[in-house]
Parts: sequence; C-alpha cells; structure tokens
Amino acid sequence: MNPPRLAGMANDDGWPGRVNALGGFIRAQRQMANLSLREMASMTRVSNAYLSQVERGLHQPSLKVLHSIADALHLNADELLKQAGWGGDPEGAQPEDPTPRMCTVEEAVRAETRLTNEQKAAIIGVYRSFLST
Repeated sequence: MNPPRLAGMANDDGWPGRVNALGGFIRAQRQMANLSLREMASMTRVSNAYLSQVERGLHQPSLKVLHSIADALHLNADELLKQAGWGGDPEGAQPEDPTPRMCTVEEAVRAETRLTNEQKAAIIGVYRSFLST
C-alpha cells in the first residue's frame, strides 16, 4: 500500500497524479478518523464503490462530493484540495490575504508531522469527546 502523496508531490505528475494524491489523502484522513468505507459512504450519501474509486484515484469527485467528504472528515473543502496538491494555478493565483486564517484544532493536529496517524486519531478522538459533553 502506497502512502498518500501530498501537496508538492502531486504537482509533478499532472492531472492523474493530482487525482491520485487527492484520493490518497482522503483515504488517509478517513482511516485517521477511524471510519470504514461503508460508514463514510453513509455519511456522504455516496456509494462505497464510488468512494473506493475516488480513494484509488480512478475518479475525480465533483465539488458536491468533495464538500460531503470534507464535512464527513470535519475538514474545510479548500484545505482538503490544498493538502492534496490542488492549490490552484500559480500563474493565475490571487494575492494571498494578509490576514492569517485560524486553523481548527483538528487541522492543527493533522498537520503535526511529529505524530503518527494513530496518535493524531487519539488526540482528535479525545478532543471530540470533550466537545460532545
């Protein structure tokens, strides 16, 4: 099983590489959230088969499906695309907003490179349990 390929790695492979990187990132986030493919399919109202194909880079999901996946994984859809290497066209890019965007606790934990996926999942699980009380 190949590890997910993130931001800078996907840009060199063109379109198929970006779709593959997006799928790998979605799979990694789903596994880190401790969701089965079936559970995520239920949450997103997308079939198991289609989600599996998205995760394997065989299909490019629509914007509607991407938003459903992002919601199920408690991610921002723009962040999901950025993490998968779909940060936009650098030539036509808009100037960055000088006001830094505050990231969520879950985004910060997921971005932490010193933690394993299991540690990240544990921290996010504890964090979510505090929110539900």
